[in-house]
Amino acid sequence: MNEPVLSEKLLIIGCGDIGQRLAQQLAPRGYDITGLRRRACSDLPYLRYRQCDVTQAGQLAPILAEGFDVIVISMTPAERSDAGYQQAYVQSCQQLVVGLKQQTHTPRLILFVSSTAVYGQNDGSWVDETSPTQPEGFSGQRLLEAEQTLLNSGYNSSILRFSGIYGPGRNRLIEQVINHRASASPHYTNRIHVEDCAGVLAHLIELAKVQALEPVYLATDSSPTPMREVVSWIAQQLDLSDFLAADAVNERGNKRISNQRLLSTGYVLRYPDFRLGYRELIADYRH
Repeated sequence: MNEPVLSEKLLIIGCGDIGQRLAQQLAPRGYDITGLRRRACSDLPYLRYRQCDVTQAGQLAPILAEGFDVIVISMTPAERSDAGYQQAYVQSCQQLVVGLKQQTHTPRLILFVSSTAVYGQNDGSWVDETSPTQPEGFSGQRLLEAEQTLLNSGYNSSILRFSGIYGPGRNRLIEQVINHRASASPHYTNRIHVEDCAGVLAHLIELAKVQALEPVYLATDSSPTPMREVVSWIAQQLDLSDFLAADAVNERGNKRISNQRLLSTGYVLRYPDFRLGYRELIADYRH
């Protein structure tokens, strides 16, 4: 007789769009999934929600007592400020580590969703996991602080630094093109489709069952592209013959993000190029 496969318990801290997509991908593989949000939310067929403000001492520990095998942290700041990032990322990771130390059950893996904002390169150079992290802005600085909290915690942790996330419901760039507010910057931009964000997380969660993960992975598509090329292509798809991009003013960030470490693990991007993803978004937007 075959031994029954025991389901693993997955906790998604900050379970929004990416968390829901991750749960959809992993639930069929037998995972028992709990998502935490600051506000109450209705359960989904593949996901049980719990209300919890993880930045507050004492709220997270009772939930951790349920004994989770995998923990994913995918937070969204309440406000885009230094204090907002400190609370959402640094405090969340600190509270998680404190809460885990009160438990007898140790998770086999913790994944933290970070950002390529930790890199300050501005010269169009290639950046990978070994490149220096010297962010100028508070967002990258606080994310680095949160990363180190986990990497120094003694728990098996890995960091995923996503580039610019796009996908369904994220129509800001399309609307900027339509309203002639999209930047004509020559700077390189990097992006990843939200479905690949979830796919990468699911892939690494499964991969960690059979091999040790690297401490850090960069998650981005295979096509770093100057912004003016991206917006010009979107304008063509929208048949905007009178398209005029806005002047690029005080643009920050100009780097090409390498995804070679991630691809070497066997992950296959569903959207390796921004054109594939935006073609679908534009079709949906028109309808």
